Amino acid sequence: MVVGRGFPSPNHGPRRDGLRPELVVLHFTNMASAAAARARLCDLGAQVSAHWLIDEDGQAEQLVDETRRAWHAGAGAWRGRGDVNSRSIGIELANPGDRPFAEAQLRALEALLAGILDRWAIPPEGVIAHSDMAPGRKVDPGPRFDWRRLALQGLAVWPEGAAPADPAGFVADARRFGYPEVAPETLLHAFRLRFRPWGRGAVDADDAGRAAWLARSYPG
Repeated sequence: MVVGRGFPSPNHGPRRDGLRPELVVLHFTNMASAAAARARLCDLGAQVSAHWLIDEDGQAEQLVDETRRAWHAGAGAWRGRGDVNSRSIGIELANPGDRPFAEAQLRALEALLAGILDRWAIPPEGVIAHSDMAPGRKVDPGPRFDWRRLALQGLAVWPEGAAPADPAGFVADARRFGYPEVAPETLLHAFRLRFRPWGRGAVDADDAGRAAWLARSYPG
């Protein structure tokens, strides 16, 4: 991983109410190139930023100091708490949203995440998708992102070996794991983006089993 430093983005402020990072939020840039994303994330008029930007070639650039509140998450909540910006570190992955993530980029992300989790004592369940905390509003990093790969390295969580369960318990279990209160169909879409992107139709026993496993293993 090649790292560039210098904190070039002006779009940040102090973390509110003495909060410190307890989450890492993963995004894709949804732009044509890392250069275009960097320009936007460093544009004062855009009013958006992230702590880190990782190019497809594996170069990681720090745009905002991790002690500061970057403006990456927007409206949303996780585990019943809002102001995710004050409680998180945001990582943008250069990807227009319509292609797999590059191997060099994923390796760079893994190295970066390992350091962040160690520096801030963040557990693996604290690594979430933008779509997790903003269901219906955001879809990144999207269905092509390999969450299981991160989980196998202790850098995220995955419901490995979850048994089927009663679909009636899906909403309660997904919310217990951390998802905010949104319409059931919106919740299902966000959950599947991360944990079952091949799922189709109404909530079923596989969805429910995965949600139950997560709620039992990592209750919010």
